[in-house]
Amino acid sequence: MASTIQALPTEVVYLITAGEVIDSLASVVRELVENSLDAGATRIVISLWPQQWRIRVADNGCGMNLDDLQQAATAHSTSKIRSSADLWKINSLGFRGEALHSLTTLAELEILSRPLGGNLGWRIIYGDGGKVVQVEATAIAPGTVVTVSHLFGNCSSRRQGLPTTAQQVKAVQATIHQVALCHPRVTWQIWQNDRQWFTISPARTTGQLLPQILPQVRQGDLQEVKLEIPNPANSCTDAIHRVSPHSSLNLVVGLPDRCHRHRPDWVRVAINGRMVKTPELEQTILSAFHRTLPRDRYPICFLHLAISPDQINWNRNPAKTEIYLNEIIYWQEQITQAINQALSISSNNLKEAVHTTRVSKLLKAAEAKGGYNFNPQNPKPCTDAINRVSPNSLKAVAQVSNTYIVAEHSGGMWLVEQHIAHERVLYEQLCDDWQLLPVEPPIILYQLSPAQVLQLQRIGLEIEPFGEQLWAVRNIPAPLQQRDDCAEAILELSWGGDLQTAQVAVACRSAIRNGTPMNQQEMQTLLDNWQRTRNPRTCPHGRPIYLSLEESALARFFRRNWVIGKSHGI
Repeated sequence: MASTIQALPTEVVYLITAGEVIDSLASVVRELVENSLDAGATRIVISLWPQQWRIRVADNGCGMNLDDLQQAATAHSTSKIRSSADLWKINSLGFRGEALHSLTTLAELEILSRPLGGNLGWRIIYGDGGKVVQVEATAIAPGTVVTVSHLFGNCSSRRQGLPTTAQQVKAVQATIHQVALCHPRVTWQIWQNDRQWFTISPARTTGQLLPQILPQVRQGDLQEVKLEIPNPANSCTDAIHRVSPHSSLNLVVGLPDRCHRHRPDWVRVAINGRMVKTPELEQTILSAFHRTLPRDRYPICFLHLAISPDQINWNRNPAKTEIYLNEIIYWQEQITQAINQALSISSNNLKEAVHTTRVSKLLKAAEAKGGYNFNPQNPKPCTDAINRVSPNSLKAVAQVSNTYIVAEHSGGMWLVEQHIAHERVLYEQLCDDWQLLPVEPPIILYQLSPAQVLQLQRIGLEIEPFGEQLWAVRNIPAPLQQRDDCAEAILELSWGGDLQTAQVAVACRSAIRNGTPMNQQEMQTLLDNWQRTRNPRTCPHGRPIYLSLEESALARFFRRNWVIGKSHGI
């Protein structure tokens, strides 16, 4: 009986392997951009023609000479590794030599390049399998320009199985954003159909770059931590492969009282310059934020680990988005500690905070007597200090860090957080009188989904089409009328929730921001209004508004119960 198992033809093998590396427009952009970054580029220009299945990536990297260009697209050709041992000390984004060869199998490929210091550039067109079919000298600045045309042109069924053009374009944008976050010092220019689409300016740190990608997040909403951490001592690989005995951790977190998300879509992890999927580390981040965020809210967090290459195995996924990370428990511990530092203790007061145990005990005692545990389902009779305080019995004394109001009352001292106290006041006012005022000119919003439009109509806003992908909002909640971020606030309201959720969002957006200086009269007015609210214990999200330091607790802390001696006048 004849054998039914046969070796596949070479061209079929190439198509299969190419399909593992190149499966969309976004994967082409990713592979070409990574080559540019490996070449040391500081400026990358990406041009996209989605309907023509055409992409061009130009960079100012080190470029290639003619010999390198002639080999660049042959199977598994690369300048980044030499032997199997190099797979355990990978410091580049690309290393398999698959991308350009795969592109010659699935598309038409042209490369123009000129090395730094070279007097002449070259243009090469590659045929199927990476063979050079045309070579000519060309005028070009130092760097490389790669053009991919008619992607999947020889595989029309592959195009039919891909997402829509709009979805692919969105995926390209997401890919560029991911790479830019990992390489903040690079300038990006992106064009679509010969029109400038968007740009990303270089920044000194990822934290400074992030607001360009998340416009609703401001620089002051973020905390950035950079740490050097030792590699785990019990690594199972040969220490001679180590580039450095230390790794680094770069963490950018959104401060929980200033920005968070309704979905866990902005918990991002990058390792050695590439965004990766690591469920274990992502869950570590979410767990570290568990006690700092309101219910059903998720953090904004970008984590970038620069780890010794011997700790990573990149050969898990053709797109290199999934990895094996050695000693993962160790890295989870380091991440948790870094997040705790970012959220609670700055490097300036770390030592003092650790050693002032008497202050810690005082605060615990104050919290135990504060009575601000939130339980709306089973309200209990109010017997704690706040219910014994009537309006005007709290006297504003000072403001600390432009965030906390120091208030004096007959029983001791209170610290009141101005933003969430004001949030409580505004929220109850909105519940009592949800007032929508006309606005002229209207607020113009761009690219709203039908669900977003329906949501704004559900909470009473008048919204109507104003052109292609444009919508005009003709009335807004009264507290937003004087805000310069009114459009961003309305976008927040469009993402869902009932009227009560919208009222909470408006109150939060309209309340005095932490960091805002207040004079004596403003502080006193806020305290008076806050005391009159129906539930002054917590903000609408359930967070405590005040910390009560009773006079008796202060007396114990300062040891006023000690009898030193009558001669000292005590």
